[in-house]
Amino acid sequence: MEDQISPFPRPVARAALRGDVSHPQIVGEVLFSPYGQGTLVVVRALGLPPSQFLGLHIHENGVCDPGGDTAFSSAGGHYNPQSLPHPSHAGDLPPLLTSAGGVAMEAVYTDRFRPADVIGRAVVVHGMPDDLHTQPAGDSGARIACGVVEAV
Repeated sequence: MEDQISPFPRPVARAALRGDVSHPQIVGEVLFSPYGQGTLVVVRALGLPPSQFLGLHIHENGVCDPGGDTAFSSAGGHYNPQSLPHPSHAGDLPPLLTSAGGVAMEAVYTDRFRPADVIGRAVVVHGMPDDLHTQPAGDSGARIACGVVEAV
């Protein structure tokens, strides 16, 4: 039987990541492709803090204001349409692992949302790993990069 799912689905949404004022070197993108009954999420980023895990989430609001001590707070809380506890929010994604050079690439499948559900929301990279239990958002530290999800 021939597989009906393309191994490389075309992205239908994209978020261009940019660092906050303390991390202006961070650049990258997050791509969203429909896949099966969910979404393939591909993250590519440079200039991240090296050799560590970083929290990665979809946030409610599609606003990425990088200034001040509360960088990217404009993105609001985690995308959580079912009002579930953390880490069961629709917007909770696996942490990014960065290389010694601050590079990260991750591909993950989720059935918690479809690409259309996150268009107009924000992708946020945090400065620490998500501990996967602290409420309401995993105690993953400052928001160091953000990008608004847009249709492509």
